[in-house]
Amino acid sequence: MLTIVLLDILLVIVLLILAVPLPFCFGGALLFMSVFGEVSMKSMMLWGFSQMLNPILLASPLFILSGTLMGGSGIAKRLLDFVDVFIGHIKGGLGVVCCFTCAVIGAISGSGFTGVAATGPILIPRMVEQGYPRGYATALLTVSSILGLLIPPSAIMILYGWVTGTSILACFMSTAGPGLLITVNLSILNLYLVRRYNMPLDIDSIETVRQKRKELGSRTINALPALLMPVIILGGIYGGIFTATEAAAVSAAYAIPIGFWIYKGFKKGDFFKLCREAATSSGALMTMILFCLILSQTYVILKVPQALVEFMFSITHNKFILLIMVNIFLFTVGMIVNDGTGMILCAPMLLPLVQELGITPIHFAAIMGVNLAMGGVTPPYASILYLGMRVGKCSFNEILKPTIIFLVFGYLPVILLTTYWAPLSLFIPSLFGLN
Repeated sequence: MLTIVLLDILLVIVLLILAVPLPFCFGGALLFMSVFGEVSMKSMMLWGFSQMLNPILLASPLFILSGTLMGGSGIAKRLLDFVDVFIGHIKGGLGVVCCFTCAVIGAISGSGFTGVAATGPILIPRMVEQGYPRGYATALLTVSSILGLLIPPSAIMILYGWVTGTSILACFMSTAGPGLLITVNLSILNLYLVRRYNMPLDIDSIETVRQKRKELGSRTINALPALLMPVIILGGIYGGIFTATEAAAVSAAYAIPIGFWIYKGFKKGDFFKLCREAATSSGALMTMILFCLILSQTYVILKVPQALVEFMFSITHNKFILLIMVNIFLFTVGMIVNDGTGMILCAPMLLPLVQELGITPIHFAAIMGVNLAMGGVTPPYASILYLGMRVGKCSFNEILKPTIIFLVFGYLPVILLTTYWAPLSLFIPSLFGLN
């Protein structure tokens, strides 16, 4: 039976290489298992349908809608203008603005795509005008955008909590520490690189800096509706006022009046177009989740997790090496499929293994989050990277080198720290008594 499972996984990889749409890839794998896997698909479909009725899953399409509306509402532009007042005049400061703005956008939308779609058209041209190489600017914004998958609320953490039965609030908080550290790392790395390579950046004159400071009050007032959005959402979740699903609905509802009447970023036709795009994306996502969920449960029934545990321990019992192997496995999965798919497929399989190593489900949530998020900017899947290239209008050759630099020196150290130093991911949940 293990041979059948391996052939099924190989089938998924082949379909992905052939550029078959993701829902059909996993639908094909499920069809293969229904023919050769000796698992009743009738009962599995009924089980899968019952799981899809869980209200927790509503958070994913609602966050997609919220992120899509944010991109067209003008919220991102006001956040950029506000942060620019404080650090935009420093050499390399606009890069720092990019990192922190993407982190804030991530805290609102729970998506990596939103950071690129909402800030890219505004920030990348501004960085290029100031003297940043186009590939560098695009790479920095793209890598920073994956913070949306880590800074709570995170859509993939909702999926992890759902499939593993772990507190979603605790999962949210587990990636907050790594996400904030990555934000700081990327900012410092950017400041170093612009000086290391002596980029001829246009720095604001003293008069311009003074003018920006004079505009602090007006920019703050203008940005206040945008700044209130993460306060309302995060305050509501952590204060126990509403659940993650309700928070997603609130964020989508909040973006509508802000976009129409305050920032006037919405026009009637644009609004319906954005809603249609969000609905299309949500439909594809939910179909893929259904197929992945059933496929994952099929593997569980066939005792693949137990076989994986036995295989890993047959190689070594060294905890350090086993965790390296888990990280490599997750990173490889993230390179092939998107973060949500990887979460649904891998969490049930790997959780028994890491629990044998003394890793708690909350700690493992952070390990999975940081690894799968990196897959969004790592080919061949690299959906966020490709979106960034489209928005930034740059070639793969231009973006490749700076992306590797940001991942190796800004992101990878945090992955290792998250894996081997549990307090980084468990400290914040422990403050709320969730550890």
